[in-house]
Amino acid sequence: MEAVGEGIRVFILDDHELVRQGLRDLLEHEGMEIVGESESAHEAARRIPALKPHVAVLDGRLADGTGIEVCREVRSVDPHIRCLILTSYDDEQAMRAAVLAGASGYVLKQIRNHDLANAIRRAAAGESLFAPGIKESVVSGLTHEDVSDPLLDTLSPQERRVLHLIGQGLTNRQIGEELFLAEKTVKNYVSSLLAKLGFERRTQAALYLAQAGQMH
Repeated sequence: MEAVGEGIRVFILDDHELVRQGLRDLLEHEGMEIVGESESAHEAARRIPALKPHVAVLDGRLADGTGIEVCREVRSVDPHIRCLILTSYDDEQAMRAAVLAGASGYVLKQIRNHDLANAIRRAAAGESLFAPGIKESVVSGLTHEDVSDPLLDTLSPQERRVLHLIGQGLTNRQIGEELFLAEKTVKNYVSSLLAKLGFERRTQAALYLAQAGQMH
């Protein structure tokens, strides 16, 4: 997709009308085309693939979901659409979730106007705005691990994250909120990791984790 320079197509998701208007004015002044905007995560996830913007600028937290969830849904439909998570919160866990969702960057709303426009241009050109090494570290599951247990080595990086949160006593819903996953998706991860570890109940997994010294 040709998107470097002028004519970049952008979709804006933010639940504050003034923020959307400010972004629209800024980006149109920079020569970009706003193809749509929304205040709703569900509406945005439905509309963005149909509108085919080069970049979707997504608010991190919304009344009915998160920009990270929207990013994951949109890119599962059309991986050519780049997503920037625009947030007020410098949250490392959310940043890692953004990487896993396939976002091009995780940008704080305090960013200067010119820098935001440049970030969108870079994302449209296919660049990653994450610091060097961050994406590779997260994707390869090296965020918490100095794990040598062969049994744990059978788990995927995401299953390991879920297991650590089980060990901290979190429910499936809480794990979903922590990792920006649907509760049903978390349930599937739990079933899979229990099967791989040979356990029937999550309490067995939590006890095993504690005994293995993998608690954080």
